[in-house]
Amino acid sequence: MQGMIFGRDWAVSAKAISFAGLFMKKKAWFECWFNSPYYKVLYQNRDMNEAEDFTEALVAYLKPAPGARMLDIGCGEGRFAVQLARKGYDVIGIDLAENRILKAKEKETDTLHFFVHDMRMPFYINYFDFSFNFFTSFGYFATQRDNVLAARSFAGGLKRGGRLVVDYLNRDLVLQQMKAREIIHREDIDFDIQKDYDGSHIIKHIRFTDREGNPQHFTERVSAFGLEDFRKLFEEAGLTLEATFGDYQLNGFDNERSSRLIMVFKK
Repeated sequence: MQGMIFGRDWAVSAKAISFAGLFMKKKAWFECWFNSPYYKVLYQNRDMNEAEDFTEALVAYLKPAPGARMLDIGCGEGRFAVQLARKGYDVIGIDLAENRILKAKEKETDTLHFFVHDMRMPFYINYFDFSFNFFTSFGYFATQRDNVLAARSFAGGLKRGGRLVVDYLNRDLVLQQMKAREIIHREDIDFDIQKDYDGSHIIKHIRFTDREGNPQHFTERVSAFGLEDFRKLFEEAGLTLEATFGDYQLNGFDNERSSRLIMVFKK
């Protein structure tokens, strides 16, 4: 009968429906927020000077060989990757946010390249001397399985003896100093920020009126990982914790006072 689908035609149609459902799946918060032009407006205080100072301290500690291969995971528009490449290293930056990578590509050189890539998926295998994950670019995922996949991907990209640097918020200090609400003025935008802690995630609701007069609401949801959470996660991925630091000057880590939790792992 006309209109009825049997056999192979039905299988093809069912597959098409399945793929359609996949593409219609709601985007994760980080896919929406990091692609927004207002993300950069809110965090404009995180500038190239900060990146230059931090990478200078890291290079002094890590002592990479000339031309070392480096990966910046969750690179955004490349402020850290650019600094590393300027120091003579071969650098690749990856990020899931297409808009950020488009801007980063404007800075490409013979030794600096950027790609849209999901950190949970393998990139190059046993290739990099150093990998970096800056500015709390981890812990975004809805499931622990995704965190494990990302950790395994980080480890898999490193050569034997390679090192991974993870720069994360210091959970204890963040919770201690958390303000339930604050207004942050950047350029011509007032960002109304509300923060909460649900026992496992630090949640930030970001509301503002955009430049076209439309109300906007984005959410950041970051896992409240501490040092031992990271140690266990990356050890299971095949990495050993080598050192910890508490700020971008690489002073020692104090969970009650340090502004950051910076960890160096070795494969």
